[in-house]
This record gives sequence, structure tokens and C-alpha cells, in this order.
Amino acid sequence: MHGFPDLAIGWRNQITAIAAAGYKVVAPDMRGYGGTGGPNQTTAYSIFSLVGDLVSLVEALDAKRAVIVGHDWGAAVAWHAALLRPDMFHAVMGMAVPFQPRLRIGPPTDLMRSLAAKRREDRLYLEAFAKPDSHRSMDADPATALRKVLWAFDGGTPDHRQSTGRIAEGLDFLGTISDEAVVPPWMDEAHFQAYVSAFAAGGFERPLNWYRKIDANWSRTRWLQGCKIQVPAAFLVGERDPVRRYMGHYEETLPEWLTDFRGHTVVEGAGHWVQQEAPDAVNEAILSFLWGLH
Repeated sequence: MHGFPDLAIGWRNQITAIAAAGYKVVAPDMRGYGGTGGPNQTTAYSIFSLVGDLVSLVEALDAKRAVIVGHDWGAAVAWHAALLRPDMFHAVMGMAVPFQPRLRIGPPTDLMRSLAAKRREDRLYLEAFAKPDSHRSMDADPATALRKVLWAFDGGTPDHRQSTGRIAEGLDFLGTISDEAVVPPWMDEAHFQAYVSAFAAGGFERPLNWYRKIDANWSRTRWLQGCKIQVPAAFLVGERDPVRRYMGHYEETLPEWLTDFRGHTVVEGAGHWVQQEAPDAVNEAILSFLWGLH
């Protein structure tokens, strides 16, 4: 399961390697993305709808169970799939975004805003993306938007040029990233253009609807307060992933919330796009996790 702003093709190296090892592999464009598309209404992008899509996908493939692997937002969906349907998703691996147990205090965007004010920090992009018009600057120039986001979260980008995840007053997210951003070296021109074409056709509004449901997801999951993931689970992250600057503390709590925790892999030198930046290391980690389930 891919995240934002990504596509199923971001898993191309993993699909080949895992299939060659004898497994059946499926990587969809998620709801609102690429060839899948999806409804325009923000209400259609709750965590329950996203997990429900995956349940329907497994059923459509005439399968009963699946191991689920997710990256970024796809990791959040994967964690919830394992939490809500452990009978179907009997093992889970998350990448970049660790499992986050539901907090008693919220809503999350209010909490982000108040913490930023208390610490005298700029607002976090997660809060900014939840705004109704957050997609407009990206839709205006999809190629520039993708180039900037890929570069700002890449492990090869110098520390001082990587995204901090925070947005100063008067700027939008793209305005925090240098105009000198280039397409990362691990992505060739044809691969990049496939992303540009997909987002030029489908836009960024529906993918950003996932962020606009953060508060509603929190409100509707009170019954999951304190629940732990009971199936075999693993986590992988790039050593230089900028997301660790504001989510790294959740990595420390994983053994507490994953009752059958199989390991925490940190890929040296890699950034946020770890499965594309370091495909061999990621393939090895996924296959080791799969083999350990037998």
C-alpha cells in the first residue's frame, strides 16, 4: 500500500523480487490515486473506507488472508487493517510511519496547532494539508510539486535542504522547498513522467482528502482506544527519513503496541522513499519477514 504522493508503480522493484520468491503480490493505486480514482467527497476517505477497499480487494482476488505491507499513509492503513481485521490481514509491515495508538486528547489537528504554538514552532504540514484548498498549488504545476516533494524527503538531499515538515506563516508547503529541487537520481525520466501524468490527470485533491479526515478518524475510533496489534508485525524506516523528526518517538513505543513484534529495520542512508531509494535492502527485509511467518 503506497502513500502520498505515490502510486502502485513505486513498488515495482518489490513486486518483481517478491513474485520471484514465489509469492502472489498485489499493489493497487489507492483510493483517490492513479488508475483507481475515487469519489470527490471528502467524507469518502475515512480510515474505514480505506481499510474496506483492501478487504474488498482480497475478496475480489478469491483469497482469504494476506500479509499487508504499507508505506507512509499506506502504513497507517496497513496498521489499521491488521488492527480491525486480523483474521484477514494476518501479518503487517509498516514503512516510514510507525503505528500510532489513538491519543485520548484531540482532535489531532487542534493538538498539532496548540503544540506548535506552545513550542513556538511553525505549523506542521499535516495540519496544513487538512485545509480545503491545500491541493491548489500542487494542481497548478504537478511536475514541480512532485519534484519538490520527492527531493525534500530524499535521503540524498543535504540535511539543511530536506523538509522539516513545518510551514512558516505566509507560505504553503511547496514554498518551504527550494526551487533548485531536482528529481532524485534513483528515479529516471520515464518513471517520473508516469507520476506527473497520473497526478496531472487525477489531481491532488482526492489524495489530500486522506489528511482532511484525520480529525474525523480520531473521533470515530474511540472504541479502539488502547487496542494493540496482535498479529506478527515489523517496521522499516530510512535512516535519513525527515518524517522521523516529528514521528520518531513512535518508533520507540512499537514493542509496547505490537504484541508479536518481529523487528525494527533502519536502512542506512535512505530517506522517506525507502523502497525506491534502497530496493535491495527493502526486498531483503520484506522477504525475511515473510519467511519468518512459515
